[in-house]
Amino acid sequence: MRAERLWQGALELSEAARASGDLVPLRTELVDDPRLHPFVLRRLLSRTPKHLRGGGPRPNPFLPWEPALELERLGRSHVVLLNKFPVQPAHLLLITQDWQPQTGWITAADWSAVAHLARDTGGFWFFNSCAAAGASQPHRHLQLLPRRADEPSCPLAAHFLREIAGNAPGWPWRYAIAARRSADDPLELEQLYLRQARDLELGDPRSDSRPHHPYNLLFDDDWFITVRREQEHCAGYSVNALGFGGYLLATDRSDSGWLERHGPWELLRRVAAPR
Repeated sequence: MRAERLWQGALELSEAARASGDLVPLRTELVDDPRLHPFVLRRLLSRTPKHLRGGGPRPNPFLPWEPALELERLGRSHVVLLNKFPVQPAHLLLITQDWQPQTGWITAADWSAVAHLARDTGGFWFFNSCAAAGASQPHRHLQLLPRRADEPSCPLAAHFLREIAGNAPGWPWRYAIAARRSADDPLELEQLYLRQARDLELGDPRSDSRPHHPYNLLFDDDWFITVRREQEHCAGYSVNALGFGGYLLATDRSDSGWLERHGPWELLRRVAAPR
């Protein structure tokens, strides 16, 4: 059983950072529409934050990062922060302390940091490789939404397990899925990442300075998925790795009528690379 020390620390730090104004949770409401099942759609009620508005280059918020949001440093390589604009409580960011580009390859040091956190707190991990894949910041960061061992990591987790078992149809776009054997083995994570990158023709860090195409990663203790991306948005919905896990967010730019007519699976198909 995990200690979940980081999760508890994140909740306590969140209270203090919210009281000081350093943490700004986004107000949302759940859209109750059975036609969207198993996807979870939330409507943003807060003013749309800058990182969702676009509008060109912005200062790097991680150099330096806000001290009030710092949860823990992992030696000199990485630091764990609270997401400043969370939708869900205790949303964690694992960032490199020194500048590393989000558009570069995830390294062995990054996977070791992921595994270190995973030994304490489990949940839904995700990564957006660049702006075209939904990344809002250029500084390398992986993200974790903590989850209990007895709850699904994301709305589509059961679908992924059925697909791995051969009991669910595959997606009609470019992606790779694999079962995991260990929840906290950095070498396994790195090997899955590199193998799926080659399978999806993203490239190889031994010969390519950066991946050839935008992509998302999403993984938990049981599965690891890479999705090759074509574009960041469709019908006013910005889609990052959370979308491929079943989480969607509607803003004042979103065309709710389009989503009602076409459904969330079609939304994902429009933003993923076609087969």
